[in-house]
Amino acid sequence: MVTLSICSGRRRGHVTINSLHSPLTTPRDRIYFCTRPRHGEVFPVPRSRFVTPESTTVSQTRTLANAAIGSGIAPFFPVSSQPAGFYLPVHIFLFLFKLPFFITVTTTYFLFLQWFPLGSLVKKAILWMILGIPGIWWIDLQIDGVKKGSLAKKHEGRVPEPSNVIASSFTSPIDSLYLAAIFDPIFTVSYPHTRQVEYTSLFGAILRALSKPQEYPSKGAKMTDLKTLLEEHPNRCIVVFPECTTTNGRGILPFSPSLLTTQPRTKIFPISLRYSPTDIMTPVPGQYWSFIWNLLSQPTHCIRVRIAEVVYNTSKPTDAAVEKKDKYLTNFLDTLGEDSAMTSSSDTLTSLSDQPADVNADEKRILDKVGEALARLGRVKRVGLTVKDKAAFVEAWSKRRR
Repeated sequence: MVTLSICSGRRRGHVTINSLHSPLTTPRDRIYFCTRPRHGEVFPVPRSRFVTPESTTVSQTRTLANAAIGSGIAPFFPVSSQPAGFYLPVHIFLFLFKLPFFITVTTTYFLFLQWFPLGSLVKKAILWMILGIPGIWWIDLQIDGVKKGSLAKKHEGRVPEPSNVIASSFTSPIDSLYLAAIFDPIFTVSYPHTRQVEYTSLFGAILRALSKPQEYPSKGAKMTDLKTLLEEHPNRCIVVFPECTTTNGRGILPFSPSLLTTQPRTKIFPISLRYSPTDIMTPVPGQYWSFIWNLLSQPTHCIRVRIAEVVYNTSKPTDAAVEKKDKYLTNFLDTLGEDSAMTSSSDTLTSLSDQPADVNADEKRILDKVGEALARLGRVKRVGLTVKDKAAFVEAWSKRRR
């Protein structure tokens, strides 16, 4: 387990990564990150400048570095905004001007209008109004295999349609809002240790981008799989966030095996979403007010949308023991709330699925293909950091802010 803490004394302003449970390291092993005092931004120090205590070797420290930050990539650090300077009064005016319209339209839709049978086109129009109020109307769309300017002629099979699956990057609450305004899909929540997913609404998907990372489903969660959802909703496409938690767009996390429950003929579309300015990304949970400020105080925002070529799940079915474990997990969650004499959900789930879901070589190849597509579209690298690592980072980051 890798934990984060803040140095004090001579190393004030530096972040220390302590590996307390690794057989290769001791509690004194540490890797320093330099911090810019004015803005509080944290940047990795090159490996040549790693601080290596006398009790550890260089190879041990580098092993810890690879486990903690991958190839010098830090996908969980918050994205800072550019200093407003003399334009601060303009930003304040834009925020105060847009806020009443944004609150009125958003609350009206999510509290009332979404429950009425208004039709897909009307709901999409309202969602585009919600996007337009903050100034999100610049969309840079590019599709693999389609030249710019010829999208209207060669879009057959190039964009998601009903009964397709969208494997989207996950960086901001705007991800779900934009996908809903374009495709009117069904949103799901994936977890690292199970192939099943949890159905959620658009509002739930938006809140998910601002919530703490979760390794396991909550108590009483109703789990299903993508195959079942596609059979129940043949006229809708399904959105999956396979990274399971948000990042700052600087890396692609390991995927949940939930994509492996699709049929071989089901099309999987990797879609990468990036934003400019980047400060509306929410890698750290709980940044509600800063997200609203960054969203409404800017004149405009641009979304960079990249759609990769279709990926098919051609892997062979997994071992029956894995399916049995997933079904047992679902049944256990359903009955957990009914029996008060049982142990807590966190203790039981940890003992039940502490290891990652079993994935054979053929299935891993499919997940790698989707992950490589997202990394290529986003012009980033894949990292080995998991949801568990982000939870440890968030805990340390919260202590730093206190």
